[in-house]
Amino acid sequence: MRVFVTGASGWIGSALVPELIGAGHQVVGLARSDASAAVLTKAGADAVRGTLDDLDVLRDAADASDGVVHLAFKHEIAFSGGFQNAADADRRAVETFGETLAGSGRPFVLASGLLGLLPGQVSTEADGRTSEAMPAHLTGGPATRMGTAHLTLALADRNIRSSLVRLPPTVHGDGDHGFMAALVGIARDKGVSGYIGDGSQRWPAAHRIDVAQLFRLALEGAPAGSVLHASADQGVPIRSIAEVIGRHLEVPTRSVPAEDAAGHFTWLAAFLGLDSPASSGATRELLGWRPDQPGLIEDLDKGHYFRAQQR
Repeated sequence: MRVFVTGASGWIGSALVPELIGAGHQVVGLARSDASAAVLTKAGADAVRGTLDDLDVLRDAADASDGVVHLAFKHEIAFSGGFQNAADADRRAVETFGETLAGSGRPFVLASGLLGLLPGQVSTEADGRTSEAMPAHLTGGPATRMGTAHLTLALADRNIRSSLVRLPPTVHGDGDHGFMAALVGIARDKGVSGYIGDGSQRWPAAHRIDVAQLFRLALEGAPAGSVLHASADQGVPIRSIAEVIGRHLEVPTRSVPAEDAAGHFTWLAAFLGLDSPASSGATRELLGWRPDQPGLIEDLDKGHYFRAQQR
């Protein structure tokens, strides 16, 4: 297939591109800059210049492709106070892809999220599939983003083989600059590796190589309207994560009271307080996904998160 990938030079995209090329597909990646375009070209993909706001570029690239994987999201805006703007841009992009692919039977795969889907319970692929199932705690931009996920599933009714890959809060690996790297940075700066309360909050996790494989499997064979969970680890306790970080940084591991969490963890506090385990049994059965990369604790213990450049 000729596959158009947004976010192709990003954390997951840079693993997905070689995964797709290795499986015999041709990849066209959206590139926001000359540097991103050069990265894609070096990886063996074609590059088309543009951003998520360039709807004509998205439309033309999707129209010329046999399938689309939409990974891009304006994270730098979302986590600096502009989540609603980022979610709105994402919505417009998905609407554009839907209009372009309608009636074609071609695949469209959207990256979504698992964190907060079903707080305090193990979520499954059957949970949160409709707008009626919107969690009460989700408002504003996060609610808009989940609404975009529901829109993607509804595209199955327009003869699009749409599927949703729900990502865990940490897609880990060497070079990650996400939540785990931020948590390490906070522990280094504070001189203590903290967790909120008793640290029993659980996060699903997966290695980015395993996640890239799942996106390829979804593109190639997920039935229309599929919900897929990219959770290799069902739920890793935050306290266990903090203990590994404390051991590697040689700092104490301590509980941070909930009322002090915002001051200690800043923007990360709201996420660390969520207990959000997720299973992937249905995904594995449907597509034969067999994650075989290191789990989160094993990956942390490899040490690469504790290099100076990981901060």
